[in-house]
Amino acid sequence: MFGIADYGAFVVAIIVFLAIPGPGNLALITSTGKGGMGGGLAATLGVIAGDQVLMWMAVAGVAALLAAYPAAFAFVQWAGAAYLAWLGWKMLSAKPGDAPVLDIRPRQYFQQALTITLLNPKAIVFYMAFFPLFVDPQKHQGLVTFGAMAATIAVLTFLYGLAVVLLTHFLAERMRASPRITQLLNKIAGVFLIGFGIKLAISK
Repeated sequence: MFGIADYGAFVVAIIVFLAIPGPGNLALITSTGKGGMGGGLAATLGVIAGDQVLMWMAVAGVAALLAAYPAAFAFVQWAGAAYLAWLGWKMLSAKPGDAPVLDIRPRQYFQQALTITLLNPKAIVFYMAFFPLFVDPQKHQGLVTFGAMAATIAVLTFLYGLAVVLLTHFLAERMRASPRITQLLNKIAGVFLIGFGIKLAISK
């Protein structure tokens, strides 16, 4: 299909990749908890937009450019790590009654998720290594093939994000009456974000 080798396996691989815990999943959960369905869906669109940018940068060979200039890669990597750690610290140190770290306006959630996604340079390298695994050399159609891959990833990400948002919203409605639980979840999310930032900073 469109020059994609084993389309079914490609879809399964993307679903597995989406389900792996990471900053993107945490952004969806946190945004939904703070801004409801609107915030969660806006964050989902932010993740999709960020992924699309990184995918097409990978197709354009940005991964090779980053490999050729390690200093540039290190700068973006450390910038992403610092941003995640800062966001995590803000959530961890927040006290009851403080303004939420993530603004409740959907536009803010979109920007937040987009920034978190873009500040992960390793995603570019991942896509650069991932795409060739599912490209059929005999039936490859250039940009049409990569476009079909990108569209598939966008649709699957939206469906996955929608499922996460619905589940999170369902649970949040039942915990909203308990500020202590909300505060605990904020701190847990903060710890995870700091952990993601550290992992990004020290990973090779």
